[in-house]
Amino acid sequence: MVRTLSELKAVHDLAQDVRAGLTKPGQKELPSKYFYDDVGSALFEAICVLPEYGLTRADARLLRETADMVVARLPNPTIVAELGSGSGKKTRFVLEALALRQPVHYYPIDISGAALAQSERELGVIDRVSILGFEAEYLDGLAAVAQQRQPGQKLLVLFLGSTIGNFDRPAGEAFLKRVHDTLQPGDRLLLSTDLVKPEPDLVAAYDDQAGVTAAFNKNLLHRINRELDATFDLKRWRHRAVWNAIDRRVEMHLQSTEEQTVHIRKARLAVRFKEGETIWTESSHKYTPNEVVELAARTGYACEAQWTDREWPFAQSLLVVR
Repeated sequence: MVRTLSELKAVHDLAQDVRAGLTKPGQKELPSKYFYDDVGSALFEAICVLPEYGLTRADARLLRETADMVVARLPNPTIVAELGSGSGKKTRFVLEALALRQPVHYYPIDISGAALAQSERELGVIDRVSILGFEAEYLDGLAAVAQQRQPGQKLLVLFLGSTIGNFDRPAGEAFLKRVHDTLQPGDRLLLSTDLVKPEPDLVAAYDDQAGVTAAFNKNLLHRINRELDATFDLKRWRHRAVWNAIDRRVEMHLQSTEEQTVHIRKARLAVRFKEGETIWTESSHKYTPNEVVELAARTGYACEAQWTDREWPFAQSLLVVR
């Protein structure tokens, strides 16, 4: 099969990141961004409707309830970019509210082409909304969107789904600062954050009874098998979700059920695993409302408004670039 230059680069980058993560001293790791191939994106959409995973429903409830209030605080005209748009279903509330006031240019940014296509199908039918997607990393896509803006336009960036929680706290702070540096004074960022709640609720949200999250986690190994010609036997791995109370995060791991060696040919790598050893695949950090306000202040924003969901502790914060 003939590959394009971008496909070859994607394989190279995956191989580099897999090598770096699986040869790391101590805890082996794999970057969570590689969850989202087409299969992973579909599995994540299934996770979002699971009874244990209240996060997405809280996100959607808040957007539905507060969209008019968010839009009322935006200058005119405003264009909209979304980091990690996914299917875009809950973004509809903001776009529809804004479209009542002005024509809307919406720029979804996602590393999954399938997610962008689904977003365009979902949102392309809204009157007075035009869509141009960017299949890119967050900051690269945002820089491309910033080049699209016309004089006088302000930019609203949506960063929903509590995706900021996937960053370690220092890395999340650095990321928000880099987003800030791409924006202009008066631009806004709508940031969603999942809040601290009882441990049983948190663990269940990442280890559902139906096993969908386990399949989502294991699909990362399947992707490495497919794209890097690796020999992960998925039957020899189990999914684990644990609450780290000190760092206030849920950690997802893949645990080896036996001693084994895995060959990853396109990364020129052979990795030995002990029985019980894990690969850390994702962290989901949880916040408090005041912590978000303080984080915004440290990274160059002011928190203009904040709303919290009563059913599932979750916050939406509208930040304005100072």
